[in-house]
Amino acid sequence: MTTPITARDRAKAERSDALLSAAATLFADRGFSGVSLEDIGAAVGVSGPAVYRHFAGKQALLGALLVGVSRDLVSGGTAVSEAASDDEGRVRALIGFHVDFALGRAQVIRVQDRDLAHLSDEDRAEVRRLQRAYIELWMSALAPLRSVSTDELRLRVQAGFGLINSTPHSTRSASRAQAATAAVLADMAYAALTA
Repeated sequence: MTTPITARDRAKAERSDALLSAAATLFADRGFSGVSLEDIGAAVGVSGPAVYRHFAGKQALLGALLVGVSRDLVSGGTAVSEAASDDEGRVRALIGFHVDFALGRAQVIRVQDRDLAHLSDEDRAEVRRLQRAYIELWMSALAPLRSVSTDELRLRVQAGFGLINSTPHSTRSASRAQAATAAVLADMAYAALTA
């Protein structure tokens, strides 16, 4: 029997999510070392020490952020891959999923690029394990479309991620049409993956 979720549990989860979101924004803007727990707490209207009710410290908060997003990529990628009805549709669905992630969560990509080294050994190992699983998911989807070696499949997938993940750094302006950017990115990524 599961315990019902109380209003207090819901409020705590919402506060944890708010802290993760604030941390992602602040870490992306200033880097892990340039942000204090007080900064993160202030961003959501609590004191720095109150953050400890949710996370053991700044490193634990970074770990929750990057492990969480890595899990989301694997589970979301698996869901869109399984829902596809054919090989090309599977690759296009994965591309669309990742483009949406990159455009919607660009700050997390910046944090991972810059601050992965600040994770605990355990969290870093878990992020790496999840990254490998996500890459392998893409490789399995791409393999029926390209008869190449495993090493080349991996290279194509990682290069595709590089193309998609780097673009949000140059398209932060709200004046740019996100849907148009997503369409261009998806077409370019598909062309690169299957070239």
